[in-house]
Amino acid sequence: MFGRFTTLAIATIVATASAASSPFATKPAKTSNIRKAKMISKMVEGAKVTENSQLGRGLEEAEVDLSGYEIKFEKCQFVKAYDDELAEDEDSKNVLGTKHFVVFRLCPSGSCESCAYNFGEYIIDMESYLEAATEFFVQDREDQCGLCNDICEADDDAVKSLGLVDCDECYDYCASIDNMEDNGYVESYEFSECMQVYESDDGASQIYAGAICANSGTEIKIAAFSDEYCFYHKSSYDVQDYLEDGLLFNNEILGNVVDSDSCVSCIMTDYEVPDQDADDAAQNDEDEEIEVNEMCQNLYEMSAKCESKYGFDNYWKDYEDYANQYTQEDLVCEFISSMGNGNYDEYGEIVLSGSQSNGRSGASGGQKFALTFFVLSTIGLGVYAASLHSNLTKGGNADLSAQGGAMA
Repeated sequence: MFGRFTTLAIATIVATASAASSPFATKPAKTSNIRKAKMISKMVEGAKVTENSQLGRGLEEAEVDLSGYEIKFEKCQFVKAYDDELAEDEDSKNVLGTKHFVVFRLCPSGSCESCAYNFGEYIIDMESYLEAATEFFVQDREDQCGLCNDICEADDDAVKSLGLVDCDECYDYCASIDNMEDNGYVESYEFSECMQVYESDDGASQIYAGAICANSGTEIKIAAFSDEYCFYHKSSYDVQDYLEDGLLFNNEILGNVVDSDSCVSCIMTDYEVPDQDADDAAQNDEDEEIEVNEMCQNLYEMSAKCESKYGFDNYWKDYEDYANQYTQEDLVCEFISSMGNGNYDEYGEIVLSGSQSNGRSGASGGQKFALTFFVLSTIGLGVYAASLHSNLTKGGNADLSAQGGAMA
């Protein structure tokens, strides 16, 4: 259900964000958070594994009708958290990696501007969001150009007279897309997954390109990084300076992906030339079923959900497969809320309340160490609880002393 990030990760990040408001939490508060981590680890153990997710999304049997909704991009946010790959890398000096998240909404059709009631709010890792959204917009563009070609080259004047496209305009646009590279441009979305774009002659330095949250989370752009994981942003570098042949980015697709003023209908768009036989066309309209596009379906299935508090009409209460979602929704809602409450700065660092004039101050080195230690301790306890539970369920004769402890 949570795509590429785990329930335990969300639990620890939420706990960290909560600690930010009171960095010197009392012992009972920490005990409560540890219990929460243990509970979450048990839920992770019991989650079903499906072909779509490591944790399972519980959506295989549920029929959630998304045809009456539109997708609205809300926010992109960095969050620094424990990273397995960095922890296993002997050359790494830091175990905290920058995680990228996207928050989006499913709004009732026609309510894109306000989206104030009967909506759902969701969070997903940026990589999965970009994969689903860019695939949709690229295919949509190809279908539009296909329709342009079918109509503008048709021998039937009646088809041209329908006014579905402006032939002069769409011809010019589609030709510019076909000849993009010849005109000195390359699609920026193609660099959203971290990839090397430059290496010095002596091999001592490299530049990597990858997606980054920008402009207070309202934009996703391609930036330069110094490492193969695209964790360390080189803010003073323009990654376009390192593209081959002096190419520049065409940002049309990435711009569509984060356009919060233009929601995307979940109903699949039909780009076929309409049948001119009125009777047949009317019959086809009656028989045709409304189809939901893959972008809406995939993002809904892969995301963590916050629905019931906003009155989302289709939410999981009506489906028995959503028991896992039900037990975790408050945690998900809390995490999404922390994104909008200023708990993280643009670099994903935790922001602590302070006495400065702007009302906020960055965490001190000691506070960051304490919070990081708390996060890692919570993760460790959660993992230990999961391991202990696994051994116990394998058989009643498990040797607990082998796990580093003994029964009292």
